Amino acid sequence: MVASALRRALQQRRCARCDTGPVTELNVLGGELEPCGTDPLTGYYRDGCCSTGPDDLGSHTICSVVTAEFLAHQASIGNDLSTPMPQYRFPGLVPGDRWCVTARNWLRAYHDGVAAPVVLASTHIRALEIVTLDALSQCAVDVPADPRDLLD
Repeated sequence: MVASALRRALQQRRCARCDTGPVTELNVLGGELEPCGTDPLTGYYRDGCCSTGPDDLGSHTICSVVTAEFLAHQASIGNDLSTPMPQYRFPGLVPGDRWCVTARNWLRAYHDGVAAPVVLASTHIRALEIVTLDALSQCAVDVPADPRDLLD
């Protein structure tokens, strides 16, 4: 499962940074926020990034690689992420998709033992208002800019 998640993460990685205008948004590592996913197009603002703002009351700040267990958990707590909802430009997710999930629901899944893997470089720093960096790091699946670095 982890190998397929890494392959999918490599396929979806883009060189471009999140275009947030004159203000640079930061990730939980203190660097520039990187895109989370474009297939499907994720983010509260559907810009591919886990950007947030005052209108994002759910704090869609954690870039996750969703698993079947995570999706089932979310459905069990009333957050169906598998059913398409075109009116919200939401395609429905399948295992392996990268998606900006709400920090509170990710934390709940973490406490229940089914947290989805996290891409730290694409997780907004504001996630730390709800989830500890330690918890996020325990589930990290970041892929280096040069995948050959994995061979070292």
